Amino acid sequence: MKAIVLSTPGDASVLKYQEVDTPEVKPGWSLVKIKGFGLNRSEIFTRNGWSPSVKLPRILGIEGVGEIAETTDPDRLPKGQKVASIMGGMGRAFDGSYAEYALLPNDHIYPVTTNLSWTDFAAVPETYFTAYGSLLNLKLQKNETLLVRGATSGVGVAAVKLAKAMEPTLKIIGTTRNLSKTDKLKSVGFDDVIEDRDNELRTDNKHFDKILELVGALTIVNSMRMVNEDGILCSTGQLGGQWDVKDFSPIGSIPSGAYMTAFSSDSITETKFNDLLALIENNHIDVTPTKTFNLEHTGDAQAFMDSHDSFGKVVVLL
Repeated sequence: MKAIVLSTPGDASVLKYQEVDTPEVKPGWSLVKIKGFGLNRSEIFTRNGWSPSVKLPRILGIEGVGEIAETTDPDRLPKGQKVASIMGGMGRAFDGSYAEYALLPNDHIYPVTTNLSWTDFAAVPETYFTAYGSLLNLKLQKNETLLVRGATSGVGVAAVKLAKAMEPTLKIIGTTRNLSKTDKLKSVGFDDVIEDRDNELRTDNKHFDKILELVGALTIVNSMRMVNEDGILCSTGQLGGQWDVKDFSPIGSIPSGAYMTAFSSDSITETKFNDLLALIENNHIDVTPTKTFNLEHTGDAQAFMDSHDSFGKVVVLL
């Protein structure tokens, strides 16, 4: 089969399109014919050499959609079943979705029923489930204000679309380091846009009921200062490339009466994922990716995602 193999860290050019052996099925695992996959920031971190636990060479890809090609669980995962897979070591502990086929643990393969095209379905798993799970953690209520920090990312764009469907009365504000993207942000549903300059928000001392923190440890202390009493901040992304908050003081950093939580897509279940698909389809949410590439040009897709022009979700189709 054809696959994208990472053998040494570096820029996008180190991702090599080459022929490798198709994996053989083993007990508890099934072979998925990959139809498409979304790109994620964590895969760029790994390509850069920032994931020390990942042993190279490795086929990256922490999410993918496709059909069961060979199965060891014919009742739940019959041949031809449409499926999605997210995380669970995919693309990190074992080879992932940047390939024509992926051998995946049955427990991390989710059978689905959906009318979405492969293009749209490929944009959903990691990005939309991350946004969906984070919004559930934020316990959205009518007429609240929601700030999405890192709004131009795939998860940021997904979050505003899902949040508007989940609670239409929300006022949703997005942040960006590049105000030239303001019109794009408003076109996908943001009510207002705030500049993020040098990791500080230009808010004129505004506060928010809920904050979805996608930049991560780099900005979380600054974000936490803007949470209203009884409000919640959910830390989800690591767009800032920093994993830990140095010298963090809970009493000094968390406003009295405000709450901080976190979300990881490892919490996915088959039921939750199909609930997300139902929300998307019942509300006719546009999940079409911003840009698509073919497998051979996965390196170009990563380079685009890592550029200043990047916006929304980038997908590779096979």
